[in-house]
Amino acid sequence: MVDAYLYGLGREERGGAGMDTFHKHHITRLTTGMLFAVIIALSTIPAFAHNDRKKLAKEEKEREEEQKKLTKEERRRQKAIEKEMESPYKKWINGPISYIITPQERNAFKKLSTDEERDQFIEQFWARRNPSPGSGDNAYKDEFYRRVAYANEHYASGIPGWRTDRGRIYIMYGPPDSIESHPSGGAYMANPNELPWSGPGADTVMTTYPFEDWTYNYIPGLGNNITLEFVDPTMTGEYHLTMNPCEKDAMAFSPNDNTGCQGGVSIGPIWNPNAVIDPSQLSNSQNAGGMVYSNVAMMGQDMDEFNRLDLYAKIFQPPAVKFNDLKAIVTSRLSAQLLPFSVRTDYLKITDDTVLTPITIQVPNREMQFADKNGVMHAVLDIYGQLSTLGGRIADTFQDSVAVDVPRHDFQDYVNQKSVYQKAVYLAPGHYKLSVVIKDDQSGHMGSMNLGIVVPQYNNSKLSNSSLILADLIQPLPTNEVGSGPFVIGGTKVRPSVNQKFTQKQNLGIYMQVYNLGLDPKTHKPAADINYQILRDGKPILNQTEQAAQIKDAAEQVTIEKVMPVKLLQPGKYTLQIKITDPIKNQTDTQTANFQVE
Repeated sequence: MVDAYLYGLGREERGGAGMDTFHKHHITRLTTGMLFAVIIALSTIPAFAHNDRKKLAKEEKEREEEQKKLTKEERRRQKAIEKEMESPYKKWINGPISYIITPQERNAFKKLSTDEERDQFIEQFWARRNPSPGSGDNAYKDEFYRRVAYANEHYASGIPGWRTDRGRIYIMYGPPDSIESHPSGGAYMANPNELPWSGPGADTVMTTYPFEDWTYNYIPGLGNNITLEFVDPTMTGEYHLTMNPCEKDAMAFSPNDNTGCQGGVSIGPIWNPNAVIDPSQLSNSQNAGGMVYSNVAMMGQDMDEFNRLDLYAKIFQPPAVKFNDLKAIVTSRLSAQLLPFSVRTDYLKITDDTVLTPITIQVPNREMQFADKNGVMHAVLDIYGQLSTLGGRIADTFQDSVAVDVPRHDFQDYVNQKSVYQKAVYLAPGHYKLSVVIKDDQSGHMGSMNLGIVVPQYNNSKLSNSSLILADLIQPLPTNEVGSGPFVIGGTKVRPSVNQKFTQKQNLGIYMQVYNLGLDPKTHKPAADINYQILRDGKPILNQTEQAAQIKDAAEQVTIEKVMPVKLLQPGKYTLQIKITDPIKNQTDTQTANFQVE
């Protein structure tokens, strides 16, 4: 058995009143004489008036029946629409999109009655937000789903990360400019502006629950230097947004807490200055004649309760739509296979109705034509891709020009290697046709490929996983590079090996996300075991097991990131097998991938 091992990577209703009431009210006020006069008058009414009343009553009844019929039909129509929207459209509008869709858009979407109308609405929804109208690429859409993926990976806590407050803020506003994190709570030197009073016996040291302060230098519509605080008072990893600086005080109900956060002032996410306790009631403070040393007036404009309420109301409002409606029509002509290349697709769950689908294209350098430009060998590839549904509707397109530059003295080695390009798109589960065409600008050679792909539907109750990606590069990214460039998944750069061939000079990277793990009710962590095996000719030469709870940010979803030096393996064909055993859900899941060492 080979003495090999895997390294884990650290990562950062209708009604109407009749007239009978009116008549009864006034008849009760008639005197006997008046009543007699009324009876005499009524007896003089012609007989045909009685018939008219019957006719009018019949017409009124017919109108009521017609109205009931219309109402029933309307209810039936609305019920049918709701049933049609159960999936996937209901999931779409109730998912992370709910954070950015405007009330007007939501109302318009609910009035649509056909799937075709809903598909058109969704296309126009993203088109209105495209910072480059008319372009096949939509940076806004790409960044939105990248944020959802990041939130799922880092903020899950018994619920998907995108449903948490930190996830929502991250999706709406992106990464903060700075984070002050206190993941274990404990002793904390409070800013005076956070304390509701000061005076004899006041204490500025606070014992806190876990909390984080996120600061944004600027948020459009909200202003500069916006600080948001998230607190985990249940100690379960469930951080929620709070506008109450006292909510993080873990000792608020202790008689020895002299920060001024005692009692009701510390309850709930809304800051309530009226709940500040007279310091004379605090056991460790000196009685100052019953004066309340309230710091409320001195806490600063950013801590004023009205400003805090205003911020709390505005922070969750959908951002304004900046772009007008547009409709882009894309056509392409595909050519014969003159320029060979390979394509790989992978699938990673973002939400129930959205799957991140990285499309990786690999071209042998020897198939490209290079030109010498001042000692630099230069080549350009034009890449166009189109994804369409089985019904022929265009789901997404992408296009790019990729320049390849290599110093002349390194060209001889480089020409025997391969160039890799990747475009990540976000698709609903289903069947698609992927069409890719590549053109070499120097030689004019073109190549094309059509292939069918199936984007998986992830079941929320079943243990499942993303694609198992074998990569020649797995690299954690600095915070300022998260979400930028190709090959980025969450906070990690993952470059797949399209043909899954590795040389002994490379590292074998392993990347896979695992979804819907059961959580231990005591630890709020998964209890699954993850077993890794590398087999050759059906025989295991490496066998290693780790606990899912040991993986960073472990929750219902965990991310497996491993690297292994390929030099530990002899040339040949191998199989990697990853088996997840979840004793809480009593489920197992096994994924395999073949690779070759050269």
